[in-house]
Amino acid sequence: MIPLFVDLTGRRVVIFGGGNVATRKAVFFSADADVIIVSRSFSKTITSLPVSRLQLDVAVLSDTELERLLFGAFIGVAALSDREQNNRIGRICRRKGIMFNNANGERGDLIIPSASGGEHYTIAVSTDGESPVVSRFVREQIEKMFFHLDEMVVFQGILRERLKTIEPSQKRRSEILWNIAHDPSVWDALGRSIKEAHKIVNRRYLHG
Repeated sequence: MIPLFVDLTGRRVVIFGGGNVATRKAVFFSADADVIIVSRSFSKTITSLPVSRLQLDVAVLSDTELERLLFGAFIGVAALSDREQNNRIGRICRRKGIMFNNANGERGDLIIPSASGGEHYTIAVSTDGESPVVSRFVREQIEKMFFHLDEMVVFQGILRERLKTIEPSQKRRSEILWNIAHDPSVWDALGRSIKEAHKIVNRRYLHG
């Protein structure tokens, strides 16, 4: 498997299940995708999300009926407590060429990472499905270590444009930006303001 960032705007994601696991996956996808949730019941959180809900018992549905529910889907997610039902959904997705994530059962071809982000960045961590707890732990450690990551992304963008006007060497520009990203005092200053960070960078790296 390889990591990818995919624009799901207008794409359909069908999630089977209405419990805690299905809820987490619905929250993950609902900000961007057109999400449909199929389940006998739904968590309180699911009822508050901008998703479509179909109250159905998957166990009594035929394969043909499941195929109809999955029509037009880009991603299918099985998050039922019944492994065999999850696996059945997976087999249908594979036949139809639909990306599939299985929360409990035979592995699908899509793993949902532990993710977080800001206005200008996204972090996603995966252990290839073996340990969601470790994925979450690593993500949380990154968030703690780089508390001002949004500000650094913005700051680096400003500096890149400025350096293009004062430093002709692309290699040297990259070195300067790299050194700034590794400077703890710049990160600390960003916690106060970008103006404070600019003072440090001007003094240490731009000399003006």
